Amino acid sequence: MSEIFTGNFTQQEPISDEAIEAAVNVMRSGRLHRYNVGEGEDGEVALLEQEFAAYMGSKYCLAVSSGGYAIATALRALGIAPGEPVLTNAFTLAPVPGAIASTGGVPVFVGVTEDLVIDLPDLEAKIKATGSRILLLSHMRGHICDMDDLMMLCNALEVQVIEDCAHTMGARWNGVLSGRHGVMAAYSTQTYKHLNSGEGGLLISDDPDLMAKATMLSGSYMLFERHLAAPGPEYFTETKYQTPNISGRMDHLRAAILRVQLRDLDQQCARWNERYKVVEDGLADTTGLTLINRPAAEAYVASSFQFLLLDWSEAAIDDVVARCLKRGVELKWFGGAEPAGFTSRYDSWRYAPSEAMPDSDRVLKGILDLRLPLTFSLDDCTQIARIIGAEVAAVHQGQQG
Repeated sequence: MSEIFTGNFTQQEPISDEAIEAAVNVMRSGRLHRYNVGEGEDGEVALLEQEFAAYMGSKYCLAVSSGGYAIATALRALGIAPGEPVLTNAFTLAPVPGAIASTGGVPVFVGVTEDLVIDLPDLEAKIKATGSRILLLSHMRGHICDMDDLMMLCNALEVQVIEDCAHTMGARWNGVLSGRHGVMAAYSTQTYKHLNSGEGGLLISDDPDLMAKATMLSGSYMLFERHLAAPGPEYFTETKYQTPNISGRMDHLRAAILRVQLRDLDQQCARWNERYKVVEDGLADTTGLTLINRPAAEAYVASSFQFLLLDWSEAAIDDVVARCLKRGVELKWFGGAEPAGFTSRYDSWRYAPSEAMPDSDRVLKGILDLRLPLTFSLDDCTQIARIIGAEVAAVHQGQQG
């Protein structure tokens, strides 16, 4: 009888006792709002911002309600105008083009390569065709493009880069932390990300004018001097009168949980990568399956795993997904004609119509994805790879026959 995997792909590790105690202390205080602090007290949110800025080596940090809110705040800080084109990846998740649309911008999708990163020749062509001044670069599912080449291109064409680092907290390109290349960077602390507060976001930058605007946008009122990782009060002199309040603050409860987790981030990243490597090794010799190239310059953090079934029929890919699910392994397919769950692709976002991209469509059609929560042991990952490999091989053999 075929083996069945019994793990749960949506079950994350429990919040640690230390983080629970920190949260309980906040609840006992009754002071959950970020600006509701006692005399001489900094508060959990301000401390989180200070600590995350130190971890990232950035001058400024702002904690907000979600990663999507952080992205939209960055766009607003850059002064996006109604109808303005904003470039972004064709391979991303719905909150990314959603953030662009929420600010009145128009998403312009850039192609994806077989390495699941942004297509730089297509990016250059679309910068020139649209005149766009902003690239919202999504490091989708933790895959980082050649950031040296990308920044050289964008700097030469005067394009400002906002990095969506929802899947790359703690990752690096050539030793530089993900998020430290562009003018601003957004991170998510939603449950399936590298820090877990259920929902939440962080925004970093070294630009004091942009971060002063972002702070006012987040709903600081005139309490910006209570921030520990914000620009000085001189940067708010005019901004405080000109920037609308679009409230999206993080609260002390979530910040307390995150501060404890941040201390263990590097260790947790190493644990995710252990699991990724086991699955990768287990699928290495599977006929018909393409693994994703990870360049030596990329120090990734792999909380999920992707592979390609390039040029397979939709029916055959559907069969693989169904067969794996029957054996307890949940795969997400980014190539399905209809959006499902968390998966959709650029032609599903009809508020942002796009020209066809045949080369990217070929890649998107073949992307399969699975989460690797830290609740899975290395033996679990070995079993998952064995099941996927067996089912891919069986369907592939059937196609050849």
